[in-house]
Amino acid sequence: MPQTPPFPAMYGSNVYNKNLYKAKEEDYEGLYYHENNLVSGSLEALIEHLVPTVAYYPDARVRKIAPKILQLLTEWTETFPYDFRDERMMKSLKELTHRLSTGDELYRKAVQQMTQTLIRKLTTLSQYEEALAKINSSVTDRLTVLKTKPQSIQRDILTICSDPFTLAQQLTHIELERLSYIGPEEFVQAFVQKDPLDNDKRCFSDHKKASNLEAYVEWFNRLSYLVATEICMPVKKKHRARVIEFFIDVARECFNIGNFNSLMAIISECFAVPCKTLLQKHQMDPSSNFYNYRTALRGATQRSITAHSSREKIVIPFFSLLIKDIYFLNEGCANRLPNGHVNLEKFWELAKQVMEFMTWKKVECPFDRDRKILQYLLTAPVFSEDALYLASYESEGPENNMEKDRWKSLRSSLLNRT
Repeated sequence: MPQTPPFPAMYGSNVYNKNLYKAKEEDYEGLYYHENNLVSGSLEALIEHLVPTVAYYPDARVRKIAPKILQLLTEWTETFPYDFRDERMMKSLKELTHRLSTGDELYRKAVQQMTQTLIRKLTTLSQYEEALAKINSSVTDRLTVLKTKPQSIQRDILTICSDPFTLAQQLTHIELERLSYIGPEEFVQAFVQKDPLDNDKRCFSDHKKASNLEAYVEWFNRLSYLVATEICMPVKKKHRARVIEFFIDVARECFNIGNFNSLMAIISECFAVPCKTLLQKHQMDPSSNFYNYRTALRGATQRSITAHSSREKIVIPFFSLLIKDIYFLNEGCANRLPNGHVNLEKFWELAKQVMEFMTWKKVECPFDRDRKILQYLLTAPVFSEDALYLASYESEGPENNMEKDRWKSLRSSLLNRT
């Protein structure tokens, strides 16, 4: 069953603030620079620095600033397209681009291309979410299937795919597809907290959700439950051992590919076997804040930077740990410095982690798709948590009175359901 790894070490609250004001820094009307880098500033000064006004840009100079505004909007719509699912944001975009393109054919074509690209991305996202909903609605509980379908004619993973490398490839297909739909703004939405110093209630992002990020976490949990279900299904112990050994081989292939998320989902369920202990010790040992994993991730990242093929570019991080790292970085550093300035160093560090993720998610999967295997991985019935406990008791037998009582209770509540 899905496990929550130990929290990484808490980032110090002053890790990016230390000595910020002890050094001599240049102050330009409320903006502080250190070694030519902007490190903080009041919100008002930042807005004044970034947003054109009548005083800064008279109407006569609109043609000079139009290319820069258009470039900004293009990068915004390409990097954060999900922001524009909000009707208010889209309306504001249309109003601004209309002003930019009026009377200039070159700008009009650029705006049209930008808008069409944005609409295609949003349409593709909607289609993906509809497909996910359809898949989720077709999944049934394994216990229900057992009651209605003879076990002898039920499929298991080894009848669908007996080659560990092929299964690892198909898992990588699913991982990369689901990663590709996670927008960087979803990380912000997952951790954002209302700043008490921000009194503007007209924020456009007040009701947005990190739905694709959540769907990816759900996929990890589904894979964990699927592995556990496949292990618990065989009646004979030697058959269960064979399934465990198969998944250990799949996990090794995932590691070699750079698919660390599927790797962790699998080994978290291959419980109570020496192979798991060996695999965790050398590759995914959670001690020392997942030191071995982080070393392997750095190696895979370096390989991807110098790679000449999509196969070598694959880096799929252990997502739960990535989320926790970003969470603690966000929680451990203040958004505002003691003088009320925005702490830009914190947000730069957050941006580095998210942008690295953005690089990983753009990799095209180089492996051939096997629809039958993919369909099984996405829709095969799995046991619920209680059903997994019952199945494990049925296979190995309860060891003490407490387990016997739970076994009887589970049999009564689950097997007697109509």
